[in-house]
Amino acid sequence: MIRYKRLIEMDFYMSDSKKYYVTTPIYYVNDKPHLGHTYTTIACDVLARFKRLDGYNVKFLTGTDEHGLKVKQSAEKAGMTPQEFTDQVSQNFRDLCPAMNFSNDDFIRTTEDRHTRSCQHLWKILEERGEIYLDKYAGWYAVRDEAYYAEDELSDGPNGKKIAPSGAEVEWMEEESYFFRLSAWGDKLLELYERNPTFVMPETRMNEVKSFVKSGLKDLSVSRTTFDWGVPVPGNDKHVMYVWIDALTNYITAAGYPDDMGEYWPADLHMVGKDILRFHAVYWPAFLMAAGIEPPKRVFAHGWWTIEGEKMSKSLGNAISPYDLIERYGVDQSRYFLLRENPFGNDGDFCHAHAINRINNDLANGLGNLAQRTLSFIYKNCDGKIPIPAEFTDNDRSLLKKAQEGMLGVVRRELDVQRFHKALEAIWDVVNAANVYIDVEAPWSLKKTDTVRMGTVLYVLTETIRCLGLIVQPVMPESSAKMLDQLAIEAGERSFDSLSPSKSIAAGTQIPQPQGVFPRLVEEEKAA
Repeated sequence: MIRYKRLIEMDFYMSDSKKYYVTTPIYYVNDKPHLGHTYTTIACDVLARFKRLDGYNVKFLTGTDEHGLKVKQSAEKAGMTPQEFTDQVSQNFRDLCPAMNFSNDDFIRTTEDRHTRSCQHLWKILEERGEIYLDKYAGWYAVRDEAYYAEDELSDGPNGKKIAPSGAEVEWMEEESYFFRLSAWGDKLLELYERNPTFVMPETRMNEVKSFVKSGLKDLSVSRTTFDWGVPVPGNDKHVMYVWIDALTNYITAAGYPDDMGEYWPADLHMVGKDILRFHAVYWPAFLMAAGIEPPKRVFAHGWWTIEGEKMSKSLGNAISPYDLIERYGVDQSRYFLLRENPFGNDGDFCHAHAINRINNDLANGLGNLAQRTLSFIYKNCDGKIPIPAEFTDNDRSLLKKAQEGMLGVVRRELDVQRFHKALEAIWDVVNAANVYIDVEAPWSLKKTDTVRMGTVLYVLTETIRCLGLIVQPVMPESSAKMLDQLAIEAGERSFDSLSPSKSIAAGTQIPQPQGVFPRLVEEEKAA
């Protein structure tokens, strides 16, 4: 335990401030991507893009979890080998990345050789340290859930079958199994949480995790002999590794384990759904500390979406695919709505009418209209050139200060604690202020009475739009690129370093004829 003790004595949450490693969970290949997968990955993509624009060296990882009994059974049902089946289904998740404009740097599959090597190396380390031992396991097992349940958790189902709390049928199983000594790590996990109060976010989830650990941990079964579709246990190929060690290890595999992980580990953020929080906030740090590896800095567990007030399920046929979103709303509009509509971390309800209203009000009427009417006025009345400003008034300076100096700091702080909705609120405070400014200053009236003042107002608006175009890039990369193109902003001038008065747009810049960026959406007529 010498290595672990040394970690406790140092503040291992402080690392190179310009490195950022963010991960989605690896998605299980038993179905096609749906709204939940999309939501998680959008959040990670926004963080990755933001950090890159803010000068960080970023690694953004996503991928697929491809082992286990369910996968083997699904493959058999489809008349395919497990490898053929996972090759096909994993591709569905890989194809989603360009479709939703995700900027992941890596896509990991648990069937890759690099992952097998990583898992087996971690297993050997844990075994050498006495953290893994061989014993027998017996209990009620649900294949669908890939989980064992205690007798008092079960209910009687039809045909005399026992039913798990999830509704899955269970069967009695007995098998030889390797166990991880999780019971020995309760105090060290609580110490970890004490040292890093934001290790689990939001705070309510941290309270759940602490309560679970304090209730007492049991040793964890980490191998199976009843199927062979998994990473073989080194030295005993009768066993394959169970999902906990196999799936979770992907995060260090992609960071370079078992070779040098110095550049990116520890991960800054594991983004997960609340249903898999325990695995990431209890089992995973215990495995890592037991192997002498630093834990990640944070695990954030977001909520679930219902659809029009109902739980999303196959039986109801109400699941929303990412391609449904793209066709109905557009890529950037979908990305914006999902992160703006609901406080991140809470459960949310996806309502089509709310999506239409949010997209039209915030994007078409708000940011889009601000840019379109300003740039169209300049193109028509100023020979398509950004006007030269005269002396700024207090009103001018107030708006410019919000856009150039105040906005980035607020957005940065909110995103660092994964409050996406608050970050977007801060940006839209500036959008709304600019729309109030244009109505108050009325450049169309100044055209008749004071063209010098008109030019100053238009310059202030253009500079504000430039700043807004820069800061919405992580959320709406395609739309922001169109806005910045219409301002003739060079590709090398689009990082957050350019969000300052010293990088203001140059007067006299020639702009192309403006085009609308956010078309209004029309509510579909309901069938009579």
